[in-house]
Amino acid sequence: MNRSAKALGRHSLTFVVVICAICLTPPAPRATVTSADGLIGRPQQYLVGENESLVEIARKFDLGFNAIADANPGVDPFIPAAGTRITIPTVWILPPASKLATIVVNIPEFRLYFFPVRSSGEVVTFPLGIGDEGTDTPTGSYTVTEKIIRPAWHVPESIRAQLPALPKVVPPGPDNPMGSHALRLSLASVLIHGTNKPWGIGRRSSHGCLRLYPEDIIRLFKLVRKGTPVVIVDQPIKVGLEGERVFVEVHRYEGAESSVEQAMQMLSERGLLGRIDFSRLKVAMEEMNGMPIDITLTR
Repeated sequence: MNRSAKALGRHSLTFVVVICAICLTPPAPRATVTSADGLIGRPQQYLVGENESLVEIARKFDLGFNAIADANPGVDPFIPAAGTRITIPTVWILPPASKLATIVVNIPEFRLYFFPVRSSGEVVTFPLGIGDEGTDTPTGSYTVTEKIIRPAWHVPESIRAQLPALPKVVPPGPDNPMGSHALRLSLASVLIHGTNKPWGIGRRSSHGCLRLYPEDIIRLFKLVRKGTPVVIVDQPIKVGLEGERVFVEVHRYEGAESSVEQAMQMLSERGLLGRIDFSRLKVAMEEMNGMPIDITLTR
């Protein structure tokens, strides 16, 4: 029995006691694309073509490898059978963001959200490659301090120690892992930039920086100004509302604990425990498919 299943068994009785003590909250207003904790996008279905891998399909729909693989358990990600119907998980719960945060990066989700300055604008979201184990992308609050076109890569000494054949500076071009554009953060060692290895999006593939598909960094670069606030968070579980419906989104992320206790605590803090179906919450916590799951209690 896995850790999540044990936790579910231990706390089922606790949940019943808690839920009986909570009054029902009034229905929440319908979320818009600019409301934190609302839903954006919609899921899609796709038939795998000849000689297509999930890596290629992920890029076609602006997804990372993690997202498409978790949404399609049991499908070979590299040699899926032609004609296989797969889920395209292009729907997300917006992460909670402070009023000052214009860019929110959620590490376990491998995803970046750009919130427009004007409330009438639309949230834009992109998949990411993040720091590998031992060079984890740091969480915290930062700002964009510099916008760079055709960045050179100043190779860190730690990397040159492992790969001494590398020069101290790699000029712009196809061998430069920073891609065509970069946004330097106030933590100078971390940048949001493109990549020359697009198959690393949705994976731990960097030395701490945040990598985007080549086409995505160009789009984000145009949206962002110097001084833009950036918040990097570690939230494997998200809770969202869509009208009167309650959703939970759980991400499978090595090094992060996603327990039923955490989910129940988040729901309790929002006053939502009395509105959920615990059996649906259990399924979401067990599957960890990275998609918003409706856990609303049916009356």
